[in-house]
Amino acid sequence: MAEILDFNRKPGPAPRPEPLWREALGRKLRETREERGDRLVDVAERAGISVQYLSEIERGRKEPSSEMIAAVAGALGVDLADLLIGIAGQVRNLRSASSFRAGGHFQTSRPTGRPSGPVAMAA
Repeated sequence: MAEILDFNRKPGPAPRPEPLWREALGRKLRETREERGDRLVDVAERAGISVQYLSEIERGRKEPSSEMIAAVAGALGVDLADLLIGIAGQVRNLRSASSFRAGGHFQTSRPTGRPSGPVAMAA
């Protein structure tokens, strides 16, 4: 069996995966809907989509088309550009938070002279 070694990985906890845009979108849509006091069924009806589909969008399970995003934003009475800018900010904040190591320093990739990427080694 081969062991995978990554010579560029720094010791410490495993890095968190990149935040998914669809998850940030879902959180923002749910947050906006709840702040307005709207029910899932009412927003879905105004957007012209099923309650199940809107629920899956809010849970980050579905990657909606731009038309669907615009329809939900309209149903929530939210400007599409403002919605997208807010989501981009959330993704940036999540990404920045995950790029800190325990010592409070940013992780950067620097040339080390070692092989880059995972390398398979026989065990």
